[in-house]
Amino acid sequence: MLHVTLRQLQVFESAARHLSFSRAAAELHLSQPGVSMQIKQLEATVGQALFEQLGKKIFLTGVGREVLRAGQAIAQQLVDLEDTLNDLRGLKQGALTVGVVSTVSYFAIGLISRFRQEHPEVRITLNVVNREALLAQLANNEVDLALMGQAPEGHDLESTPFMENPLVVIAPFDHPLAKRKNIALARIAEADFVAREPGSGTRGATEAFFQAHGMALRVAMEMNKNEAIKQAVEAGLGLSVVSRHAVTQELAARRLVILNVEGFPIRRQWHLVHRRNKHFSVAADAFARFVLTQAAKTV
Repeated sequence: MLHVTLRQLQVFESAARHLSFSRAAAELHLSQPGVSMQIKQLEATVGQALFEQLGKKIFLTGVGREVLRAGQAIAQQLVDLEDTLNDLRGLKQGALTVGVVSTVSYFAIGLISRFRQEHPEVRITLNVVNREALLAQLANNEVDLALMGQAPEGHDLESTPFMENPLVVIAPFDHPLAKRKNIALARIAEADFVAREPGSGTRGATEAFFQAHGMALRVAMEMNKNEAIKQAVEAGLGLSVVSRHAVTQELAARRLVILNVEGFPIRRQWHLVHRRNKHFSVAADAFARFVLTQAAKTV
């Protein structure tokens, strides 16, 4: 029987994921020699090299890939064991990690607050990232559930819609077109836009909409935060397309306005997403049911 420690597998998994001992050391708060020592001990136990160096880069060997698969399976079994133990305890010691794209954060806090009014014993960790980062967290099983736009095909994910996500064109409150009705899309396409970064769901949906109408989105500035985008639009740096959920306060304060543009709003949905065949803890199951049945009523 191999005498392998969980710590060795954890260190190896991090180094294999990053293909870098230094990045693994930073992630695990270890020294680089400490990472090297753990991996050397694991290689001694296995009896073969797990990495090979070609030039300045390291790569997994065939044996390394097999050890990585086995280590990931063991890690998943430990997560499942923890979920099972939480199930046996009920929700009293339940813990839940929820990932959301940045736009969802505008209503996620309120949603979680209402959920915890019903389940105060559940501890929730909230990760707010962009779409690409959230897909990576789902792939690495770092979150139990995600709230985002529809997940793409081929990622071994299940995606269930729970609420509408209308995308609207925003402008400064005193914009010349603020009171116009049914503004031609061609006229809007001539304007400068402040857009989210590539990889954002909003950016992708907006570009696809313009392309479907034979036009291109004229991006003058890119920003990765909705708050920065709204400030830029308010300052007159361009128009933008954002989720209606992201501008509630600015509309009420008469700082921004939604333009009445033909074809808008772009009708999208927010989705509850998780890995296919994911074992749900009692806490995760309760939160999923709450989102699917209550979110549209409470947001």
